[in-house]
Amino acid sequence: MRALFVELGTRRYPIRIGASLLDDAAALCALVPGRHALIISDANVAPLYLAKVQAALAGKAVGHFILPPGEQEKTLARFSEVLAALAALGASRDVTVIALGGGVVGDLAGFVAASWMRGVRFVQLPTTLLAMVDSSVGGKTAVDLPAGKNLVGAFHQPSAVLADTTTLASLPMRELRAGLAEVVKIGAIGDADFFAWLENHADALLAREAEAIAEAIFHSCTHKAGVVARDETEQGERALLNFGHTFGHAIEAEQAFGGLNHGEAVAVGMVLAARLSTALGRAPQADAERLEALLDRLGLPTALPAGLDANALLARMRLDKKAVSSQLRLILWRGIGRAEIVADVAEIAVLQALRG
Repeated sequence: MRALFVELGTRRYPIRIGASLLDDAAALCALVPGRHALIISDANVAPLYLAKVQAALAGKAVGHFILPPGEQEKTLARFSEVLAALAALGASRDVTVIALGGGVVGDLAGFVAASWMRGVRFVQLPTTLLAMVDSSVGGKTAVDLPAGKNLVGAFHQPSAVLADTTTLASLPMRELRAGLAEVVKIGAIGDADFFAWLENHADALLAREAEAIAEAIFHSCTHKAGVVARDETEQGERALLNFGHTFGHAIEAEQAFGGLNHGEAVAVGMVLAARLSTALGRAPQADAERLEALLDRLGLPTALPAGLDANALLARMRLDKKAVSSQLRLILWRGIGRAEIVADVAEIAVLQALRG
């Protein structure tokens, strides 16, 4: 097992990465110091791991809430239903909300924990690569609206993150690739050496070789933990973690969260951000080509899905959380490992990037 901490001044919490962590009943029970726990999961993950977590919490008052799978379930309606489940459980302020699943489950569970009695303890038990390397770390919690992704939420840090890499064996290949998009992002925004490592280990990652997967998770979490420690509520540097996301979130919302998944949309978004950076004279074309080649090698999409209108995507981008006074503020780059925040990006340039 490998471990690190997210340091937040007087607060800190552990991230533990390793095989069979969900089999350690004593460690799981220690994560729930109070009497109540509510486990939130989805219909794909719960049949595989819910009973194991419930057994570890024997003797406590434990409830569960199972979502259908998919981003389209991350809604205010589901949020309300989970709050009702907490009320039915009789959950007091000592309750622990447990997110057992991928990014959708983690985002929803965290927002519920941030809201119940103005904030209670929650634990992330991510079971997808994307959740392990990105969404489970850092305390961003949210639900979606028809107008856009993650528009309603709160910063609420977990008390612990346990990433059991054994769960990745049951992960569909499409979801594994989606997680790799976020891993590539880490190299793209701030670590050229790691980007080169990914180029050299792409086949091992796709083959789920344990050593390569563990290294990718640990490196990604280490990078993100450092950024979160320096900028917990995204006043500056943390925005760099959204490289490709302004484009990607617009794609997801325009497809009503039923087309590309998050990682796939981010992959396309990174290509578009790199293309725009080159067009603005900020970055070399060769780096954009390296990024596209790596994503393609990992089996990720690199072009907009057919039928999406550039003007409609731009309209959604104007609602992005990084926009200021309706002016686009994008995460672009100077090349691999050198992302930057760019304000007042001309909309005509964005449209040209979207239109290829």
